[in-house]
Amino acid sequence: MALPQLIPSSSSSLHHKPTFNPNPIPYPLNPNPNFLSPRLRRSHHHRRQRPGSLKCSASSFSERHPTNQPKSDDVVELPLFPLPLVLFPGAILPLQIFEFRYRMMMHSLLQTDLRFGVIYSDAVSGTADVGCVGEIVKHERLVDDRFFLICKGQERFRVTDLVRTKPYLVAEVKWLEDRPSNDGEEDLEALANEVESYMKDVIRLSNRLGGKPEKDVQDLRRNLFPTPFSFFVGSTFEGAPREQQALLELEDTAARLKREKETLRNTLNYLTAASAVKDVFPST
Repeated sequence: MALPQLIPSSSSSLHHKPTFNPNPIPYPLNPNPNFLSPRLRRSHHHRRQRPGSLKCSASSFSERHPTNQPKSDDVVELPLFPLPLVLFPGAILPLQIFEFRYRMMMHSLLQTDLRFGVIYSDAVSGTADVGCVGEIVKHERLVDDRFFLICKGQERFRVTDLVRTKPYLVAEVKWLEDRPSNDGEEDLEALANEVESYMKDVIRLSNRLGGKPEKDVQDLRRNLFPTPFSFFVGSTFEGAPREQQALLELEDTAARLKREKETLRNTLNYLTAASAVKDVFPST
């Protein structure tokens, strides 16, 4: 279910009208890995002059605690898969792999640790520096050597150096973790509950405007702690990948929840006005 319009927070640089989906359903995408940001190009040039490197389920958001988190100061090599979307920790992403170089990547991954980096890329902004590890939880290899994958988002990372670009991107990355808020008294539970309340109101009004039966919205947090819940909320902002990327890059749970609350509040105000207009001028 997508809303007619999502109004980004004032800190967003969006210039288009994205949508919001409280129950995101990912879909197979064709990879478009041909974009490199100037920073990554410079990193690759520098890398070539410096040989040697450090080597390294049921529900999309069913876990309260992340498990086996790497240390934030670890540096590892990770194959990268640029895509025109943003993967969040805990989210499920199906993919169809048919391009030769990524079939090569899959053959290698299926013999190792089944993990690769999903990183946002588009023709305007190039390839982002921050992405999310996708872990292959299910796969099917077809007779023509294509792959169908089900991946789950794990930890976030920041690209620190580009190791190579062919046959596919491989980079050195450092892991990202949310840091404690600057305001030590920040009540993350209360903030997460506010965001959930706005989400429920947005869903109700969206259903009303869409002519769907009005019914109580079920529990959206599903026992999630504030940090994974903030990732879940970000994953619902479909059609706004740059805003999603900004949310992914934040290293402060409170800042992420506040930005999401502002976006949802703006969207709710828009929907409230649209609903009032509809009541005064009902469609025939």
